Amino acid sequence: MNRTFGNSLCWFNAVLASIFCLSLWSISSLAFAQENGTLPHSETVSSEVCATCHSDEYEAWQRSDHSWALREPRSENVLGDFDDAEFTLNGETTRFHKKGGQFYIETLGPDGTLVDYEVKYTVGVRPLQQYLLETQEGRLQSFDVAWDTEEKRWFHLYPDQNLKPGEGLHWTGPYKNWNGRCAECHQTDYVKGYDPKDDQFHSEWSELTIGCGACHGNGADHVAWAEDESAYAELSPVLALTKGFDITLPMEDGQKNIEICAGCHSRRSTIFADSPVVGTPFDDSYNLALLRQGLYHADGQINDEVYVYGSFLQSKMYAKGVTCSNCHDPHSGELAGIGNTTCLQCHSPAGNPDFVSLPKKEYDTPAHHHHPEGSEGAQCVSCHMPAKNFMQVDPRRDHSFRVPRPDLTVTIGTPNACGTCHESEGPEWAAARVKDWFPDGRSGTYHYGMTLARGRANQGPEAVAALADLALDETQADIVRASAIDLATAGLNEQTFNRLLPLLEDDSAVVRSAAMQMLDLVPAGMRVDLATGLLKDPALTLRLGATRLLTGQPLDPEIQAEFDRNMAIFQDSLIGRADFPETQLQIAGLALVLRDVEAAKRAFLEATKMDPQLEQAWVMVSRIQQAQNLPDEAEVTLLKAAAAIPESAEIQNQLGGLYFNTRQNAKAVDALKRSLELGPATPQVLDLLANNLYETGDLTDAIEYARQLKQQFPGFEPSELTQKLLTLKVLERP
Repeated sequence: MNRTFGNSLCWFNAVLASIFCLSLWSISSLAFAQENGTLPHSETVSSEVCATCHSDEYEAWQRSDHSWALREPRSENVLGDFDDAEFTLNGETTRFHKKGGQFYIETLGPDGTLVDYEVKYTVGVRPLQQYLLETQEGRLQSFDVAWDTEEKRWFHLYPDQNLKPGEGLHWTGPYKNWNGRCAECHQTDYVKGYDPKDDQFHSEWSELTIGCGACHGNGADHVAWAEDESAYAELSPVLALTKGFDITLPMEDGQKNIEICAGCHSRRSTIFADSPVVGTPFDDSYNLALLRQGLYHADGQINDEVYVYGSFLQSKMYAKGVTCSNCHDPHSGELAGIGNTTCLQCHSPAGNPDFVSLPKKEYDTPAHHHHPEGSEGAQCVSCHMPAKNFMQVDPRRDHSFRVPRPDLTVTIGTPNACGTCHESEGPEWAAARVKDWFPDGRSGTYHYGMTLARGRANQGPEAVAALADLALDETQADIVRASAIDLATAGLNEQTFNRLLPLLEDDSAVVRSAAMQMLDLVPAGMRVDLATGLLKDPALTLRLGATRLLTGQPLDPEIQAEFDRNMAIFQDSLIGRADFPETQLQIAGLALVLRDVEAAKRAFLEATKMDPQLEQAWVMVSRIQQAQNLPDEAEVTLLKAAAAIPESAEIQNQLGGLYFNTRQNAKAVDALKRSLELGPATPQVLDLLANNLYETGDLTDAIEYARQLKQQFPGFEPSELTQKLLTLKVLERP
């Protein structure tokens, strides 16, 4: 297989995941849920109704963070200082005050002018509380200045970014939109209600915050049954709780228990715009983020805010059947015990009959943790669940439950729990201590992080082969195996492709999904043969992925019907997420596959409107305009892009290429030199600079850049003109 791809084609393959013809089919996620035997959102009963019988659970829930997920801004719910308090950062002052009993925030709006916004809702309770503001009717935005409920102060969530109105990441931008980005996990039975025609939200929900129905699903039939008091005598207590539900309650199924929590407590992308019907399998609702650089360290430790699920999937506890409710009360969210007692319910000489493989031994002793009793170092979580702060003040603990590996810090640079308290001593010191304490422990042994780190650093044949070995190792966690495939795909060769191909039929959906991404790299005919079977995969995420791969390809009649059904769901997914700039990229990508260039251009332009800093969208618009022989329009596009992203080397590269093609060589030289100031040199930029300098008559500098190209990128094949420049000699300048 040919593995030589340009940058644009690599990106292009990554975004071929959409459909532009939005009127061909119409099927909603709710209809999909009803068709698959689940219940509609509209019948979900309120938590107050549940409380009439389940008062203890309701009382526990009222203490939970879930009950504070979203609340109306009444005085008992607003924790921040709104007594004319001010917060100033980067010369911008925000004022928090009250008018007529209502709470207001005076700050810069979308156009950069000062606006007095009424607080619409409060978000969260500890260790911080945020506030939602309405910038247009129905459009809620999450404000970036939050209240620290521990230190009692206002603070900015992103103090180093100096975000300005008009930028995508500003609090008024698309990435801080509550309706599309946050609400599904803070409200019950949330329906986003985005209308792409008027770019407005008409959102609905059955309960403002995370109520009983968010985890237990539809309860209308259960309530109707419960009204018949004589029915209780016929059933055991467990069956009495479940009677009247058409979905499985989390207590009955460990994996269902985990997946109900994982829907929100995970780093993932959504398939549909609205909250899924409770009981829908995770892989029919979400695409799980893998252990990618930036999100996770190479050994799987948390790096960015990935929440819990991806970490927990790596753990031995998950492999042995531990669920969220083994450690957390499902209603209050509180831990099963204080301090080490949560862990000691299993990790003790008594053990736990539910987990018979666990060694029965003493763990809560200096002989094991090697720290003074009662100290921070003697806490199980200090070594096995190190925390990292997110949102400035919110420590999140790693749920992979790993043993400290300072030896990996030495070899692959990953952090370790010892370094949290002993940073000054260094990882070599910590590795020696751990080896002394546990001479037969894991220090120095193989860890999958070694292979993932090598794959991140080097896509050579040996690194790719090692990633394939890891992907095929069924003793490893599925998310680890999938991440190995994901890394291997970047440097895939035919031998590794053939080794990994059987994983399209792996038992794990996340592994199958990662293996499916390899099919982007194969010829169309082979892709059709391999992807056709995935149209009936048990997991919806695979079925939609196969639909993406097969779009635009001729299919046999018996396959076409299955394709059409999946495409209807796929299209509904895209319509529902059309408020995302990244979805507009998907729509544009597939529009190009279907050869509707104008539709692609409209979608790319819509993406730049939503997020002016979306570099790749600007680039693709300019390329389409140049392909349409509209160089003047392409220049306007790139100049707008340069104004929106002044630090972008790529935009300057594109300008340089455009000016070269239109024989504006002096402008091309300026743009290309600017690109070298903003980013690292690439062989293409050096080659183009040499050509343009020659055209402007600057032979000396043209030869100099040609020589730089030869020295820095000896394997690159330069243009014919640059090759000629390398044979010339000129007098050096005085």
